[in-house]
Amino acid sequence: MAMATAGPRSFSAAEVRARCAQGACLVSCHRRLYDLSGFVRLHPGGEQLLRRRAGTDVSAALDGPPHRHSANARRWLEQYYVGEIEPGDEQVPPRGRAGTGRALCAWYWDGLWLSQLNNHCLLPQDLVDWQKPLLWQVGHLGEKYDEWVHQPVDRPIRLFHSDFLEFLSKTAWYVVFMVWTPVVVYLSWVSYTSLAQGNTRLFSSFTTEYSIPVHKYYFPFIFLLGMILWSLLEYLIHRFVFHMKPPASNYYLITLHFLLHGQHHKSPFDSSRLVFPPVPASLVIGFFYGVLRLLLPEVLGLSVFVGGLCGYVIYDMMHYYLHYGSPRKGTYLYGLKAYHVKHHFEHQKSGFGISTRFWDYPFRTLIPEETFKKED
Repeated sequence: MAMATAGPRSFSAAEVRARCAQGACLVSCHRRLYDLSGFVRLHPGGEQLLRRRAGTDVSAALDGPPHRHSANARRWLEQYYVGEIEPGDEQVPPRGRAGTGRALCAWYWDGLWLSQLNNHCLLPQDLVDWQKPLLWQVGHLGEKYDEWVHQPVDRPIRLFHSDFLEFLSKTAWYVVFMVWTPVVVYLSWVSYTSLAQGNTRLFSSFTTEYSIPVHKYYFPFIFLLGMILWSLLEYLIHRFVFHMKPPASNYYLITLHFLLHGQHHKSPFDSSRLVFPPVPASLVIGFFYGVLRLLLPEVLGLSVFVGGLCGYVIYDMMHYYLHYGSPRKGTYLYGLKAYHVKHHFEHQKSGFGISTRFWDYPFRTLIPEETFKKED
């Protein structure tokens, strides 16, 4: 005899209030109930909301920059579906009256009442088998890959069958800091002491008479130049390499894109894949060091390189913080976090700056300011 499939669980208003009083973050959408307790801290302003609210008081709106939510954000919500609110208990504050509702923790979610969302925003059937490594599956998606990879999910990703390769492809954020910071300090000391010897001259390979001596006092400026060049390189790589659209017919380019960056857009909160693992990073870093050695005198190239390496470490730390940190409203990092979230969920073809939005201005890829404003 076949067993009947259990339907969605029902929640009473009293039960929802009790769970909110215990610290849960529950929201409702046409009687559908979602538990965002784990995700709310990752949302811009979510930490402030949790600090402000008490018990079942829902007067504290998400303290983030109000903005319209994309279709991806609405699909994302469905991952946290926990059941249905019992008929007759679905009290939701009227739209436009933030701060007056107290019934079911139906919170004002960054400018859009969840009660106004489409009741049929269910997740589509996935195109891959999440029980198996994804890297060798995504190339078969063809024309469906680009849309699929830009529909984020909140779940960890496994890339390889090999446990060893899988280990090398993941890392904790602090490992990057622990590995590369001593390298930056040591190479900075080597660069400065080498320049102090007074033997470094610019253009000496072309002309001896008009070559320019590079004094040790120039080191901070050369170091800063390296950081600026890194920020430009970061933008260019992010835009033209990480966000290339691989041909639908090319299995290998799709696989390469997913390995380089597609995995991050598919699962933006996989904490073990938010920074560049040291082993593959060392190969890329070594390549750029070799290029600078060819273009510049040894010590000068090293000075530029170490500034760029420092910029990379700051970039990786900031990228992790933009996903998992809770900056306070009004700070630079708060605006940058909201900006980066927009890049992931709505504007994947713009907003490429991570540690800074500067390069988005001259290259005209800035996310429009009006997308951060509240719906009328």
